[in-house]
Amino acid sequence: MTTPLHEAKLYQPPLATHILPRPQLLGRWPELLQRPLTLICAPAGFGKTTLAVAWLGQLHQHSPIPHVAWLALDEADNDPQRFWQYLLAAVQRHLPHVGQAAHALLTAGQTADPTAVVTTILNDLFAQPPQSPLLIVLDDYHLIQHPPLHEALNQWLNAAPPHVHLLLTSRADPPLALARRRARR
Repeated sequence: MTTPLHEAKLYQPPLATHILPRPQLLGRWPELLQRPLTLICAPAGFGKTTLAVAWLGQLHQHSPIPHVAWLALDEADNDPQRFWQYLLAAVQRHLPHVGQAAHALLTAGQTADPTAVVTTILNDLFAQPPQSPLLIVLDDYHLIQHPPLHEALNQWLNAAPPHVHLLLTSRADPPLALARRRARR
C-alpha cells in the first residue's frame, strides 16, 4: 500500500508581484537547458524560489518549450521511497508513460534499490524525443540530508540524457561532486 501524495508539492508557486528586479540573473535563463544541473544557492530569504519561477516564466518563450516538473521538498522526503515517488509523480504530470517500471519497484511493498529506480527512470527518459526537453526543479534541496539520496542523484546526473535538466534551489551546496561538474561546465 502506498501513501497518498500531497499534490501541492508538485505545483510551481506563482511569481510574486513585488519582486526585486535582477536583470543579470534573469538574463542567464538560456543557460538552464544547456547543462545537466543548475544550482541556485543562497541563504534563506534571498529569493531562490522566486528566481527559479521567474526563469521558468521566461522559458515559455523558448522553443521547444520544456516540460517542467516541480517538486517542493520537505524533511520527510529524506525517505528514499518517498523522494522517488514524488519525483516520479512530478515527472508523470507531464510525461505520464515515464516511470512505469520504477513505479512498480517503488510500490512493490519492499524497499526499492535506488540504482534500479534511477536506471529505469533514466531509460524511459532516454526514449523520449530530444526535442521535448524536461526540466526537473527540486526546490529546497538543502532539506535532503540522506547520503544515499545524494549518491542516487549523482548517479542520475552522471547518466541523464542531454534533454533532461535538474534545477536545484538550496541554502547550501549539496554533496553532488560540484567541483568536478563545474570544471566540466
